[in-house]
Amino acid sequence: MNPFVFKSLVFSLIALMLWSCKKDEVRSVAAANATGGTLKASTTTVMPERATQDENLITIDFTKADFGFNAAAKNILEIAVAGTSFSAPKEVPFDANVLSKTWTGLDFNVLLLALNLPFDAPTDIEVRIKSEVSTAITPVYSNVITLSAKPYPLITHLYVPGEYQGWNPATADSLTSATGNGIHTGIIYFPNTPGASFKFKITPQKKWDVAYGDAGGGKISTSGGDITGPGAGSYRLTVDMNLLTIEFAKDSWGVIGDATPGGWGADTDLIYNNTTGTWSVTLPLTAAKYKFRYNDDWGTNLGGSGGTLTPGGADISVAEAGTYKIVLDVTAQTYTITKQP
Repeated sequence: MNPFVFKSLVFSLIALMLWSCKKDEVRSVAAANATGGTLKASTTTVMPERATQDENLITIDFTKADFGFNAAAKNILEIAVAGTSFSAPKEVPFDANVLSKTWTGLDFNVLLLALNLPFDAPTDIEVRIKSEVSTAITPVYSNVITLSAKPYPLITHLYVPGEYQGWNPATADSLTSATGNGIHTGIIYFPNTPGASFKFKITPQKKWDVAYGDAGGGKISTSGGDITGPGAGSYRLTVDMNLLTIEFAKDSWGVIGDATPGGWGADTDLIYNNTTGTWSVTLPLTAAKYKFRYNDDWGTNLGGSGGTLTPGGADISVAEAGTYKIVLDVTAQTYTITKQP
């Protein structure tokens, strides 16, 4: 190599290294000297009520963070239960140049529900502003304000139209969020019919105006295709509308015994009613015995007599053969068995 060219390359490399070091030094100094903004709240008590949910509840104002240089910072409101050191905060991003925001009771109640706060007593929560300009510079934070908060329950539903019920949103089974925190659960029964695909979608209302489908990797989106269930049987679906995710877990009760069509070797599935919270099936029984079993496994089973059940209880007797409707209430540990005409 030409000596002159070689020396030029060496000097260029040294200059680049010095520039990089200088740049890192500037970033370090900027991060060390940066200060968060100042946060103010219009009230320190936030206890929204359904009757006044459309009225303004709280206003948050803050000043810009100072990074020691002109920077377009991204500002995020962090909310966490007091004493948790913001280890898992709920975050609300602000649009650029927005330094103030007002929430109605309904809107702020949704944020409180996401923290899973109790409904019967106030809980202290903490809020602060996180400001960041890039991943290369450590974020800075405002002062912390403590609020006394108590949400009210806000039940919401999602619907699950699919092949299993004729793709009709108006009659589809539902998933429920008991607190309105965006996490909906419910049990869906997929019949074991010939050629079944177990496909479905998620709709916020009982119509097709908006529908969520499979976005891959356990995610859902409004542009996704049909979601495919794991297979035949009852499954608990959990849909998180905050993260746009869906999860499946087998969740099934059945009857088993020599009184049932499957004998002691196979369960006959019960179907869950998301409205009543009970399981039921209509089937032919012989004059023999049966029990209730969870997820086709003897690890959890119920037996008893006279309509009352206990874990691992005695076999239930059927006095006379015929067609019966059986209804199981797992929570109350009761059952009914009614002979059909």
